[in-house]
Amino acid sequence: MPGPEDTENLVRYLVTSLVDDAEAVDVTRKDDDDSTVITIAVAPDDTGKVIGRQGRIIKAIRVLARATGCTGSHEVDVEVLG
Repeated sequence: MPGPEDTENLVRYLVTSLVDDAEAVDVTRKDDDDSTVITIAVAPDDTGKVIGRQGRIIKAIRVLARATGCTGSHEVDVEVLG
């Protein structure tokens, strides 16, 4: 069963594949008892590529992160910092 590390690595892989400046990508994970928050920081020019038109790309990343990281009552959320 995938764990929080696998979800973080998945998000990191997806984001670095989308952006032009892959070295500026910083993905961090904060675990609580019943939730995990994954924070994505990218270069200012790449923020739009991660969010996508009408937020479609970040929504898809959130769906994938929740699908791989949710177990029972444990929830996963993904946030983007510009």
